[in-house]
Amino acid sequence: MLPINKVKEIITRYEVLEKSLSQSDIDKNTYVKNSKEYASIGDIIEDVKSYLQIIEDKKSSEKILEDKSEDKELKEMAELELSEIKSKATELENKIKIFMLPKDEADEKNAIIEIRAGTGGLEASLFAGDLFEMYQKVATNNKWKIEVISTSSSDAGGYKEIVFSVSGKNVFSKLKFESGVHRVQRVPKTETQGRVHTSAATVAVLPEAEEVDIKIDENDLRVDVFRSSGPGGQSVNTTDSAVRITHIPSGIVVSQQDEKSQHKNKAKALKILRSKLYEFERKKLDQERSTTRKSQIGSGDRSERIRTYNFPQGRVTDHRINFTLHKLSDFLSGDVFSEISDALQIQYQADQLDNSR
Repeated sequence: MLPINKVKEIITRYEVLEKSLSQSDIDKNTYVKNSKEYASIGDIIEDVKSYLQIIEDKKSSEKILEDKSEDKELKEMAELELSEIKSKATELENKIKIFMLPKDEADEKNAIIEIRAGTGGLEASLFAGDLFEMYQKVATNNKWKIEVISTSSSDAGGYKEIVFSVSGKNVFSKLKFESGVHRVQRVPKTETQGRVHTSAATVAVLPEAEEVDIKIDENDLRVDVFRSSGPGGQSVNTTDSAVRITHIPSGIVVSQQDEKSQHKNKAKALKILRSKLYEFERKKLDQERSTTRKSQIGSGDRSERIRTYNFPQGRVTDHRINFTLHKLSDFLSGDVFSEISDALQIQYQADQLDNSR
C-alpha cells in the first residue's frame, strides 16, 4: 500500500496550485511553470481521490469481516466487495506510483528531430525519407504540428539530412526513445538481382529548449556568414545569407542556410543550438547522478542500433526490448507506432520503479 500521507500531499499540492493560478499578481514564468504542474496533476487527481476512497472502503469491509456479531450474509457481501476493492486498488496504486516517480522535466516539451542517412549510400537516404514520412504520419495521428527547419536532399529523392520540429502535447515523452540507429533490410529499387541490402539512418531527438531553459551569452558565440549553396555547390543566392554559429565553450556548431534571409537563418540556428545545449546539460547531469547504471531502454546514443525494419519478412523489431511486430507497413504508416512506443515507455517506467525501491 502507498503511504497515505504522500498520496494526500498530491491533493494538497493540486489545491495550492489552483489557488496560485487564480492570483492576479502571479508573474509570467511562475504562471507557466505552475500551469504545467497543475495540468500534470489534473491527469491523475481523480485516480488519487478514488484510491483514498477505496482505502476507506477496504477498512470498512475488513471491520465487518472481523466483527463476530455480524450476520453471515453481510460478511459474504463484504468479502466479495473486498476482493473487488483489492483489484481496483492495485490498478490505481500502479498509476499513482508511476506518477510519483521523478519526472523528466523535458517530457512535456516539443522536440527537434534530426534524421541523417548512414551506411548504404542512396538507399540510406531513401530510408531517411521513409522515416521522416513515418514521423509525419505519427504527428498527424497525435494532432501534432511539424515544421521543417532544414533539408539536404539526395539524388535518389530521399534525404542526406533533414531537421524538423514537432510541437504538441507531450511530444518529447512519446518520441525520445527514437534516438539511435535505425536499420533497414530490403531490396533496393536499383538492385537487378533481387538481393536484400542493409542500410541505416541515425535519428536524434532533442527536447526543444525555450529561452527560459537556456540563456545563451552572445559573447560565447562566433557567428560566421557565407553564401548559401545547393547540391553540387551551385549558388542558391548571391548574398551571404547562410549562418554558422559556434558555441565556443561547448564546441557545438550549427549551420543554417534554407532561408533567403540571414536573420531567419540565424533565428533557426539559435533554436537548434539552444536545444543542443539543453540536451548537453541534461546528459552531463545524468552522468553526474549515475555513471554506472544504464536503463534497459538504452541511452538513446546515436551509435546504438535500436530498431530493424525488415521488408522481405514484413516485420519491425525493437532490439532494446526484444519486441517484434509483423505489421511493418502499418508501423511505417503510423497506425501501430504506439504499440512499440508504449512498450518502450512501460519498460522504462518498470525500470524506474525497480530502481526506486
